[in-house]
Amino acid sequence: MLGASDQTRRVKNLNANWIAGPDGADGRFEVGIISEDDQHYTLAPSPASMAALIAITQKHAVLAWDPAARTFMVANLVGKVPWTSAPRP
Repeated sequence: MLGASDQTRRVKNLNANWIAGPDGADGRFEVGIISEDDQHYTLAPSPASMAALIAITQKHAVLAWDPAARTFMVANLVGKVPWTSAPRP
């Protein structure tokens, strides 16, 4: 995948929590990622970043996480990349 390092792994589970702030405040988000090798990662995106993250995590998208670069990658937004059809390990 473009920009991926040798540490990049497919995401097998993605969860998000929203922690309310005071009235009128955005609150904060926490995102939990579990990669295909069962490593756990936690991120704290801004509300605007969270909106973008939700928008790109569509049903047919294939997600990958690069912990070295702290980069979240999405394949198959339009079309299908051949390697994403391979069975997961």
